[in-house]
Amino acid sequence: MVGNQEEYWVPENYDNMSAGRYLATRFSSLKPPMLNVPNPWKLLRMLNRQQWSFFAIAFWAWTWDAFDFFTVSLTVADLAKQFDKTTTDITWGITLVLMFRSVGSIAFGVAADRYGRKWPFIVNNLLFIALELGTGFCNTYKQFLACRALFGVAMGGLYGNAAATALEDCPEEARGIISGILQQGYAFGYLLATAFARGLVNTTSHGWRPLFWFGACPPVLFIIFRLMMPETQTYRERERMRIEAGQSRSGDESVGKVFIKEGKVAIKRHWLLLTYLVLLMAGFNFMSHGSQDLYPTMLTNQLQFSPNKVTVTQVVANLGAMTGGTVVGFMSQSLGRRFSICCCCIVGGALLYPYTFVHDTSVMAAAFFQQFCVQGAWGVIPIHLMELSPGAFRTFVVGTAYQLGNLVSSASSTIEARIGERFPLPPTASGTKRYDYGKVICIFMGCVYAYVLVLTFLGPEQLRKSFDVAYDHDAAEVAGWDDKPKAVHDEDYDAKTRDSTAEKRATEEV
Repeated sequence: MVGNQEEYWVPENYDNMSAGRYLATRFSSLKPPMLNVPNPWKLLRMLNRQQWSFFAIAFWAWTWDAFDFFTVSLTVADLAKQFDKTTTDITWGITLVLMFRSVGSIAFGVAADRYGRKWPFIVNNLLFIALELGTGFCNTYKQFLACRALFGVAMGGLYGNAAATALEDCPEEARGIISGILQQGYAFGYLLATAFARGLVNTTSHGWRPLFWFGACPPVLFIIFRLMMPETQTYRERERMRIEAGQSRSGDESVGKVFIKEGKVAIKRHWLLLTYLVLLMAGFNFMSHGSQDLYPTMLTNQLQFSPNKVTVTQVVANLGAMTGGTVVGFMSQSLGRRFSICCCCIVGGALLYPYTFVHDTSVMAAAFFQQFCVQGAWGVIPIHLMELSPGAFRTFVVGTAYQLGNLVSSASSTIEARIGERFPLPPTASGTKRYDYGKVICIFMGCVYAYVLVLTFLGPEQLRKSFDVAYDHDAAEVAGWDDKPKAVHDEDYDAKTRDSTAEKRATEEV
């Protein structure tokens, strides 16, 4: 029965559903479908060579996005000394990156949906190279801020493209685990940045600059690798439909006009969904920034940990993050996206007390499992956003929702730091002021977990939604296929189309 359930599993259909009916189904639809949970190694072996290539380039690009972001975070003191500015002044370089990432997500998201995943990705990495080198050669504070602002545009454009490249052609059964692994590129990038900062910063006469110069090198390899690869099959099918739609409507209707028409259809049909995704990603970004950004300060200032203890604790926490993202992403393929996120919020909330109130080295265990939950929920996000997004604007929606949420949450560490000053602790023997940051993080994260839990419970889910163009209502409406939306809702049609699609892909692989 379970096998039949998986074979004929059809995502929820919200078309023509009243608000009352939708709310009534939020609890019943949260029940895990308990689809087959195959051996994860079997899932990974389902990807062919081209699909692994798409995943590899997306993962390493996303990892290096994180590496580049943390190059400033790890050299704040050196940058402040170089430019004769305060630490707060230098952190504006971080804030500007977060602010301008939404600009990049819109610009590069539209470009990737219109012109393909390949060339916007290459332009993105060319900007990485130029701006990382530029940052390494900055001699004034204004030059530094200008480089980081432009760098935010480049960084913002990468996430949506990477998610689409890695997941569009991925076999449906393997999407969960691939999504989880992909998202953890961010935690892996942080670990790499920490390691290379130890080896490159202040080990030569150039001080902090070699870290930025080195950061400009790997994108060269990413560009070469991507040039050797084609567009994703899903994008090629969509582009073919755009051309056919333009030709069938009128002889002079260009592909660009069809693209604009698709955008209008997507906004008309999905404006409420787009708003929901931005609100959801704001909560998720508050979750990650709220649990991570001020935590090293808490360990140093409140718990008086040595630099080595802080580093070890952070490494353990990031190992928990990478483990959680992979495991929960994999399990969400069987348990459902919403159910997995809700479980992570509940367990993470229960772990907040040891995470913020344990005052010895045993806090490392709490840090491991707390980040397991935070990044476990995040591991579901790439595929959850992909499944919910309108196909015609998938890269734009995924990237923009993520980066706008990042923009909203960019002040989370500042909020926690300001509130923390209201809870002073006895100063150290040397007179250094101390604050109870743990209490603030606990309260802040409790509110964030509750927000994400409620929003996820009330939100939609399209578990195992097909990315095939044949299932795309928006593209069908643009093309004028009046019978297609009806066919999409027919389970027999779904099953037959899945079989034919699987047979076609198997033939192509051979």
